[in-house]
Amino acid sequence: MTSTNGHGPKRAILYARVSTDEQARSGYSLAQQLEALRDHAAREGYEVLEEVKDAGQSGATLSRPGMDRVRDLVAHGGVAVVFAQDRDRFAREPAYHYLLRQEFEEYGTKMCALNDRGDESPEGELTDGILDQLAKFERAKTAERTRRGKLRKAREGKVVGTHAARYGFKFNTRKDAYEINEAEMEVVRRIFYMVGAEGQSLRAVSNTLEREGLPTPKRAKHWNRSFFRTCISDDVYRPHTFEEVKAVVAPAVAARLDSDRSYGIWWFNRLGHKVRQVSEPSANGRRYRKSHDWYQKPKEEWIAVPVTDSGIPREVVEAARAAIEGNRRPARAGRRFWELTGRIARCGECGWTMCATHSMSTKKGRIYAYDYYRCSNRDRYGLEACANSHKPRADKLEPEVWSFVSNLLKTPNLLRAGLERLIEEERRATHGNPSREAEVWATKLAEVDRKRSAYQDQQAEGLITLDELRSKLAVLEETRDTARRELAALKEHGKRIEHLEQDANALLEHYASMVPEALDGLTPEERHRIYKMMRLKVTMYADGLAEVSGAFDGLLDMQGAVSVKKESTSSSTLTSPTSPCPAPGFTSSTSR
Repeated sequence: MTSTNGHGPKRAILYARVSTDEQARSGYSLAQQLEALRDHAAREGYEVLEEVKDAGQSGATLSRPGMDRVRDLVAHGGVAVVFAQDRDRFAREPAYHYLLRQEFEEYGTKMCALNDRGDESPEGELTDGILDQLAKFERAKTAERTRRGKLRKAREGKVVGTHAARYGFKFNTRKDAYEINEAEMEVVRRIFYMVGAEGQSLRAVSNTLEREGLPTPKRAKHWNRSFFRTCISDDVYRPHTFEEVKAVVAPAVAARLDSDRSYGIWWFNRLGHKVRQVSEPSANGRRYRKSHDWYQKPKEEWIAVPVTDSGIPREVVEAARAAIEGNRRPARAGRRFWELTGRIARCGECGWTMCATHSMSTKKGRIYAYDYYRCSNRDRYGLEACANSHKPRADKLEPEVWSFVSNLLKTPNLLRAGLERLIEEERRATHGNPSREAEVWATKLAEVDRKRSAYQDQQAEGLITLDELRSKLAVLEETRDTARRELAALKEHGKRIEHLEQDANALLEHYASMVPEALDGLTPEERHRIYKMMRLKVTMYADGLAEVSGAFDGLLDMQGAVSVKKESTSSSTLTSPTSPCPAPGFTSSTSR
């Protein structure tokens, strides 16, 4: 190690930083900073060990590659001082200045900025502290000006171009409005039609687009279901009438719109963003990274910005939203597929779904990972919300459930009877003739449109006042909403029966005909799909008892299956519907 006690060369690190990508690309100030630092180091008699640059990095965080390099060099020893042109080049937060100074002093290294006004005396530290606070104030003032500027722009009906344009759209030349990207929007329209009009599942849509090799959204390697859910729920693709848009934008914005056209709505200020520093150990001490927390703001704080219509019919958008309502992505905690998520495993005490929990612990230098299911209500709100503290191990519960289900698949007659009964119950759920009811509501919608036009003509001729017109249109709008809801419910009911029939055919023709070895080789994703087809529910109770229900409800008694009961934390017993001998795991039943 090179000495720094006066008997060897004094070694220094030069550190330069710029805070924006534009400055990084143009090289603005980086070269100037380093030139000034080289001159200063030469005058003071320092040997420059290394020049470190942080291009396009914010001083509001310590998570910077260049700063990490500086800290690594300091930790190796032999560095007398780290030079920067200004104190805010090191960091804009006084707390980070203090942290770095304390860390460097442990290795005999000082921090020095060319604009330091003090020395190591209390008065000098006070002067430097004031400079740090001024730098922090300037940063806060800049951020506030930027935030208010964005809000003003959004209230003027302009898109704030600080994000990637929604898939299917592109920015105009001024980057303050959306235009249609026809190639991408055609894909978006297909997604809505496949989900809303054809009733395809999100997985089927993903498989279709992957098979056709269509380009994915930016930064995505594959078509995934989370993108489809976000897309379908985004108001930017949903057509809104002029009256609907007028109600949520400023009068000056509404005055620029065409009253005969429909618009999508891009919401600004919908999400809040918090960034905090997280400290974690590393080989050379501690490292700091940014943790991002996104949260949804109250709706009254959202700002509506009208954008060009996507060209997707409103009824298709509504049908697609109804199709995915309550359809949550299976949890992937711990980078594994959890077979019993997606509303399959439920808490027997409060009825909430069981969520996936991944935990790690260290014992005698070894790391152990554990995967559990636990009540999501208790996990979120604590003991007061739910008393069920039972957490079954995933690696024990999942094989036991599959053992029971695979035995059912080996008895197709029992499975067929259960599925036929489930379909018949679904058909009886609607009273009267669904087709006739659909005709009645469709006629009602047509009548509403006719009356709406007649009322508008009467007001134009002065036969009724504007207030009377508004009152009559409000009543018609309520009738229209009711009719649309009823039609959507009838359509959804028909889809449920259709999906039940399709799932029954797939189960009986494909999975129930598999040999036992092939069934045992199914992936967790395929098992999850089978559970969904069978409408499987696994209800977990605080005492370790579990109930399995589904298409086979009420039919297991004739086969001799009795109950799902956990005998201990590590083992349980399963009575198969086809075998009188218990299998390892737990017993399976449809009654508690």
